[in-house]
Amino acid sequence: MMFCYTSWMKSERHYVYILHCSDGTLYCGYTTDVDRRVQEHNGVGKVAGARYTSGRRPVQVVHQESFATRSEALKREIEIKKLPANKKKKLFL
Repeated sequence: MMFCYTSWMKSERHYVYILHCSDGTLYCGYTTDVDRRVQEHNGVGKVAGARYTSGRRPVQVVHQESFATRSEALKREIEIKKLPANKKKKLFL
C-alpha cells in the first residue's frame, strides 16, 4: 500500500520567538516561519501582525527557539509569557 503525504503531513519546525519593539517592550509569539512572521509584524505582506506590535514598529527578533511539534512550542510560549521581563531578557542577553 502506498502512502501519499500532503502538505499538512510534512514535518516542519515550530518556533517561539521574542521581538524587541521600538518602544523597548518585548513581544512573544509562535510561528512556523519566523522571517515571514516578523515581516507581518512590521507591516509587510497581506497578513497584519499582532495588534500589540502594530503601533510599536519596527520590531526585531532577539530570541527564537525551535521545536519538533506545535504542542511543545505552544507550551514554551506560555512559559515565556509568564516570565517577568527581566527573566525574558536573560534569554537573549
